Amino acid sequence: MFAGSEWAEELGKLGTSCPDHFLRTRICPMFVPWKPGKESLEVLKARLAEGAGSYRSEYGAYYNAWAMPESPKLRDSNPSVVVIPGLGLFGFGKNKKEARITTEFFINAIHVMAGANALDSGDTQHPLPQARRPESSEQFAHFKNYVALPRSEAFRIEYWALEEAKLQRMPPEAEFSRKILLIVGGGSGIGREVGLILARKGAHIVVADVNAEGAKEAAAEAAKLSSADAVAHTRVDLSSSDSIAEAARFTVMQFGGIDGIINTAAIYPVPGPDDELSESMWNKTFAINITGNYLLMKEIYWVLRDQKLPAAMVLTSSANAVVPKHGSEAYDISKTALNHLIRELAVGFGPLVRVNGIAPATVVAGSTMFPRDRVIQSLQKYKIEFSESESTEELRTKLADFYAQRTLTRRPILPQDCANAIVWLCSEESAKTTGHIIPVDGGLQEAFLR
Repeated sequence: MFAGSEWAEELGKLGTSCPDHFLRTRICPMFVPWKPGKESLEVLKARLAEGAGSYRSEYGAYYNAWAMPESPKLRDSNPSVVVIPGLGLFGFGKNKKEARITTEFFINAIHVMAGANALDSGDTQHPLPQARRPESSEQFAHFKNYVALPRSEAFRIEYWALEEAKLQRMPPEAEFSRKILLIVGGGSGIGREVGLILARKGAHIVVADVNAEGAKEAAAEAAKLSSADAVAHTRVDLSSSDSIAEAARFTVMQFGGIDGIINTAAIYPVPGPDDELSESMWNKTFAINITGNYLLMKEIYWVLRDQKLPAAMVLTSSANAVVPKHGSEAYDISKTALNHLIRELAVGFGPLVRVNGIAPATVVAGSTMFPRDRVIQSLQKYKIEFSESESTEELRTKLADFYAQRTLTRRPILPQDCANAIVWLCSEESAKTTGHIIPVDGGLQEAFLR
């Protein structure tokens, strides 16, 4: 209602009426003139870019006009509230909770504006009753019956030394507090662990998985480590462009953008009784393991392009990509192709987007690629003793310990090990790394690059 009202721009320029609001809403919101239905989206994008630049300049001028030598330093000249006719009111903050509170503060200011103008009996004239002395009335700005504080008084409130001291005592921000990451395959295994780590580090995450229930459960677990505000979940099918595009839209609508894309999802096709893989299963393997990763970037890049902010993409390859074996040709070759896709994407989308990957050795624990029947088949193949009464995770542990003996470190590769590498590749600590695949294989000699 307010954003599309006739007086929105004039009232917005005056800013909020309550001193407690200034630290969150700034002196005033950024108003973007746009005529929905008559002007294009491209016009809106141009106005947003132009308006943001003008707002920063005007805010800097406001600070310089009223700052004293003892005033706190300028904090941030970006708008924290943006008003767009036809779209509404947008609040911004270091996390979703802060953005929501900022928006709520300005909605309260709108209520004050509405209340003041409900009593309007014509244009208010100087001297204004809010001024202690008639001669100071001209310092107050007003529109209709709504009167704002003088800019000098507003500045003293916004940059009050005691408020600054309070801000300085606040704990440092979490490493990923301003980051939004979409985790495909986040419902189980490595992806689930990535979500838990990122939640602890303050990220905003969307857990996406073809298994909607698994995504929901993993998101609930992650939310316990951060907050319900910072975690969402959705279903995604990597074989469908429409499904991936919808996951991107869902993420943007939940949190306002995307700073990182992580994919740990893949399929490992199992040959039939004749030890041969059907043509349809071969095609499905490549559709998920290769084409799906390409579609991820294709359907999400528009968000990264429009943001014009650094972003990271991390894909999950495998040690199998460089170790030829019999019986897993479709999986192995798809991962070989993925290695080169990572390099191609890094070249094609740099410098804005960094694209890297990890190459684990076999991760058995918690993996949907190792259901109980496949684990038992492998234990039988390698003549490892087991009991049918043992749980699936106990059987997985036995198989993982066996695989570990093939490596130099003799230690099983766990989902957490891979997740740690993925999170590092998403962080600023790896800001100068792109186009690379990090082995997480315990030292698998057969996978050494030649």
